[in-house]
Amino acid sequence: MEHRTARLTLLIDPNKKTMFEKLCADEDVTPSQMVRKMIREFIEQQLGPDWRDEVFKEDPPH
Repeated sequence: MEHRTARLTLLIDPNKKTMFEKLCADEDVTPSQMVRKMIREFIEQQLGPDWRDEVFKEDPPH
């Protein structure tokens, strides 16, 4: 399972960022929670429902 965290930095249009933050607040989630959810859903879409076996089989490179 997940043991560590890693930072993902991205650039986004300020207007989109503001709207994203508003929509997240409307859903009572933080922007970070929503991005993590979208990443999990994308990985599952690409790798299937057993994606955790593949993703967590070994620690990622440092």
